[in-house]
Amino acid sequence: MPENDAFISDMTAVTFIRMLGELSGLPAQAALERAHEVLFYVGLGEARYRKLGTYSLGMKQMAKLAQALVHGPRLLILDEPTNGLDPIARQRMVRLIRDIRDSGRMHILLCSHLLRDVEETCEEVLILKDGQIVHYSNLEKERSTNKQFVELETSGDGAPLAEDLNQLGCTCTAVGTGRYRIILPEGFALREIYRVAAERDLPLRRLSYRRDTLEDIFLKAMEGDPGPQPHNSAAGSPAKRDESRLGSQI
Repeated sequence: MPENDAFISDMTAVTFIRMLGELSGLPAQAALERAHEVLFYVGLGEARYRKLGTYSLGMKQMAKLAQALVHGPRLLILDEPTNGLDPIARQRMVRLIRDIRDSGRMHILLCSHLLRDVEETCEEVLILKDGQIVHYSNLEKERSTNKQFVELETSGDGAPLAEDLNQLGCTCTAVGTGRYRIILPEGFALREIYRVAAERDLPLRRLSYRRDTLEDIFLKAMEGDPGPQPHNSAAGSPAKRDESRLGSQI
């Protein structure tokens, strides 16, 4: 599925998809049947006899997915599949990708800078910088081992608070004047932080609770040097215009 459109505007969707099926080696009748099937699958069944030039951006994205699926590939390569889509169309595209993934009939390689889409659809991620792999991540493993933490800012000296929390099993790291990053042990209740702060009579200016996201992983990778490439993995092509990209395997 290419990032840019490459349609014949005066062709109907079913004719165009059938032609691509034949170019991929399908017999003419089989290509026609598959064209109807995949257009219904991506939600364009009612519009399959419309000319592609009349399609909206979201419909064109679905038509590109249909052309990639028509010949039943074992490897599906998706380049920016949600590019330019409105929220509803994006959700539909993400659901389709997850459905294809969960069917187990083909492998998917997704290339995108939209980290939310990658998190929602992928199991493994390669982060590329200047054409080099700078980070490999197994998202399922990251999710299972991901630590909870809070970012805390105090109005006064927070060192005694940090010492008390360390004794309760937390790991407190100062990241600035009165600012701390606190990794919480399993089952730790946030109210314990407020309790300790109240006992110390220490006002809290800000407390945010979060987990590491793919965005955090991505930003850390962009700050470092290229790391070792994973075994049995193919490196992606250089980034367009030296932009940083994600090569994601599903």
